[in-house]
Amino acid sequence: MTLHKEMKQWEEKAAKELRGKPLESLNWETPEGITVKPIYTAEDLAGLDTVNTLSGLAPYLRGPTASMYANRPWTIRQYAGFATAKESNEFYRKNLAAGQTGLSVAFDLATHRGYDSDHPRVSGDVGKAGVAIDSVEDMKILFEGIPLDKVSVSMTMNGAVLPVLAGYIVAAEEQGVLQKQLAGTIQNDILKEFLTRNTYIYPPVPSMRIVSDIIAYCSKHMPRYNTVSISGYHIMEAGADSVLQTAFTLADGKEYIRAAIDAGLNIDDFAPRLSFFFGVGMNFFMEIAMLRAARYLWHEIVGEFNPADPRSQVLRTHVQTSGWSLTQQDPYNNIIRTTLEALAAALGGTQSLHTNSFDEAVSLPTQLSSRVARNTQIIIQEESQVCRVVDPLGGSYYIEALTASIIREAKKIMDEIEELGGMARAIETGMPKLRIEESAARRQARIDQGKDTIVGVNKYRIDDEIPIEVLDIPASVRDEQIARIEDIRKKRDNDAVQKALESITQTAEKGGNLLERTIEAIRLRATVGEVSDAMEKVFGRYTAATRVISGAYSSEYTDSGVIEALRKRTETFLAKTGRRPRQLVTKMGQDGHDRGIKVVATAYADIGFDVDISPMFQTPEEAAKMAVENDVHVVGVSSLAAGHKTLVPELITRLREMGADDIIVVVGGVIPPVDYEFLYEKGVKGIFGPGTAVTDSADKVLALLEEKYL
Repeated sequence: MTLHKEMKQWEEKAAKELRGKPLESLNWETPEGITVKPIYTAEDLAGLDTVNTLSGLAPYLRGPTASMYANRPWTIRQYAGFATAKESNEFYRKNLAAGQTGLSVAFDLATHRGYDSDHPRVSGDVGKAGVAIDSVEDMKILFEGIPLDKVSVSMTMNGAVLPVLAGYIVAAEEQGVLQKQLAGTIQNDILKEFLTRNTYIYPPVPSMRIVSDIIAYCSKHMPRYNTVSISGYHIMEAGADSVLQTAFTLADGKEYIRAAIDAGLNIDDFAPRLSFFFGVGMNFFMEIAMLRAARYLWHEIVGEFNPADPRSQVLRTHVQTSGWSLTQQDPYNNIIRTTLEALAAALGGTQSLHTNSFDEAVSLPTQLSSRVARNTQIIIQEESQVCRVVDPLGGSYYIEALTASIIREAKKIMDEIEELGGMARAIETGMPKLRIEESAARRQARIDQGKDTIVGVNKYRIDDEIPIEVLDIPASVRDEQIARIEDIRKKRDNDAVQKALESITQTAEKGGNLLERTIEAIRLRATVGEVSDAMEKVFGRYTAATRVISGAYSSEYTDSGVIEALRKRTETFLAKTGRRPRQLVTKMGQDGHDRGIKVVATAYADIGFDVDISPMFQTPEEAAKMAVENDVHVVGVSSLAAGHKTLVPELITRLREMGADDIIVVVGGVIPPVDYEFLYEKGVKGIFGPGTAVTDSADKVLALLEEKYL
């Protein structure tokens, strides 16, 4: 029977089962705008040049190596770091003993932003979202008992990348390990910081110079070390769909190639050691297709620079399961979500993988949740048998068609970026950030309406939440770090340190390799903050403009009755008080994730609020001052990195000191339920945890305003 006759028979049977509904009713459109049919056949692959390819052969769509996991499974990593270097070291050593095969270090936000732990701006951030590193002494403790000539170390660091990488190099030296023996990856992807994560320090131009200096130094001295891990993960976490993640990540990679070539390097000197870092979410088959498409497109992009070494065109990637998909509600569902995402990463052909812990929607992972996350990977590797076959889904009509669709749609966006002059110029125009924020707002509107099901959040909710253990980082961690800094400054040769710091400043101003100068300063026990300040004297500290997009949330909200009811209440408030309800949305501390505040600001503006959105990285005093100067009714605080118990009470205290205790304070974000009572006692009037519909939070904020003013 021919395929054409089989399709006719299928259509007839399906039509009977649909009882009069058209076959097209089974089609659905993904967030990427790709139409997915209920059935795919060989006809859907006709003419595609992506199908007849094998793993390990150009264009590497089916895998970067010929034998893939049949020969060597992906590296099991756990992205972890918390509190002090000593506690993190104990955690790493236990994980390595339990089957983890590489380290992935998470640094606290003070370190990311180039501040020492004693800086007044980081009072609520030290040790909260990662490990606090102030000097090479901390780095030595972090890796004590871990042979750095044998264990691959991945470090997620971009802003303070120079002192952190230098600290790792010097710690290894003092362990007896040569630079040429070090294996691992430094993320060193500053462009995505300006796009999404926001843990930048310096403006874009000097930041790109730092990237080039690191590539140049490591190409010469550290042949086993990956100098850039081009990150799509945070682009996804900020709200991008798979096409946007693919296009923006690869466009970032192309920009780094240009920067390195402009710095005098040959494409084959560095391209084989560029790596990628993708995020994988819950659209299972789309995530698999995305990783395949990315390899195909990267081969094509690098080919434009005429490499002689075939390895230059091979995309190798680390993958992390989505943190955004984790829910506070019914949290054990997160184990299933992470398992599906991990399997998608494996079937997509990742080279290493981090699986998130089920409790990360409310706190840092505990020993138990970390073990479950790590064992998820071990079970997939050793029990599921997916490692026995190279690219087991290769040839699937659906997967191949999806892969081709992502390639086609991502190319359109990358062509648009090229017309703007490349990714750095595109970032300056605001285009990529705007696209990501629109995507996030539309996704939130679909979830709030129940169009996109989140089990336990907007469907199949349980009445009694199951309490889970929460890891709490005490404020004493900062005191320990400050004591260590003071001890270092007493014992070191401060004159020699000062000369080394002045050399960094001169190099920043006049030229030379900044990593080389930083290593010299770190050997003398200069701190992360001191090195960062030495460059800031020349480069300055970057402040991004913030803005509120309009219309994206409400345009996706088809149940206009909900939006209209809320708008009517804001209009009533205006009529009775002479002003619209005005809210300041702020993100205090050094956490740069801004998806939450951007979505809330956008939705509230669409509902009829006047919305002020603060600059990133405010102190409580700065937020209070802005609230008073803008004469707002409400301050909405977004919290993600465990600083809420320090920063929110301080904000309320500052408002009272300014005579503005009539301003209502509400809080949203990653806040453990066990902390709710503490915040209410401090004066918070509303708390909106992960999974709260924006319309529900707006309803409650309006109720607070109506009670107070009407």
